[in-house]
Amino acid sequence: MKRQLLFLILIMAGIGPQLMAQKPNRLAYIDMEYILANVPEYQQASAQLEERVQQWKAELEKDQRKVDQMKIALEQERPLLTKELIEEREATIGFEESKIAEYQQKRFGSNGDFILQKKRLIQPIQDQVFNAIQEIGEQRNYDIIFDRTSNVGIVFIAEKHNISDQVLRTITRAAGREQLSSKEEIAQMEKEENRSVEEDAVIAEKQEAAESAKNEREVLLEQRKKERDSIRAVKQQEFEERRAKILEERKRKRDSIEAARKQKKENNED
Repeated sequence: MKRQLLFLILIMAGIGPQLMAQKPNRLAYIDMEYILANVPEYQQASAQLEERVQQWKAELEKDQRKVDQMKIALEQERPLLTKELIEEREATIGFEESKIAEYQQKRFGSNGDFILQKKRLIQPIQDQVFNAIQEIGEQRNYDIIFDRTSNVGIVFIAEKHNISDQVLRTITRAAGREQLSSKEEIAQMEKEENRSVEEDAVIAEKQEAAESAKNEREVLLEQRKKERDSIRAVKQQEFEERRAKILEERKRKRDSIEAARKQKKENNED
């Protein structure tokens, strides 16, 4: 809270003594935790998400206990098992562990169900609160609204206090002038500093193009992830097919041995 107040004071100091003398700044604050705690839809969405999280955790714990029991049983029976049976049991355990890891990634990974469900259930309500703050700030002519329970601090500030472009131009001018040597270059620099709104719009379009390129890269990365997942699925299927083939071959051998023993027994009885 003290840090937020200090940050607010520094911002107000940066607005400039002239603005402070012209008109007192209108300030307000909110308690986001209090607001969300009194929005029924938010509480319902949070409870619904928590219920799903507990269900997913219970499923993971159940599967993990199953694997732990398989490991304990293997260690207890290891002296009585053949090498082939030990390898078969270890492969089964490895397969079950990989399923647990995949399930955990599916539910709680960076692109898992938890993140997706949180966005779907809670994000719209948070956006609704944020939009209400913006509306109040504009209607009542507040200069700054900050959240006393958030590390972010400010949740609304009037656009008239946005001096970002001025700061960037000052930085550019300071850095550029150090490298300028001719009058023509200096004149070009001053022209850029005094560019029009239309020219600013062109710059904004370039920034949007850069953002679009970034989104395309993210889509490409997602496609590559899907390809890796597809390859993993194919390998898993191949593993299961090999395992089934081995089990079938072992069963065939056991059946053959059993049939030979039965035939030998019948021959001895004759």
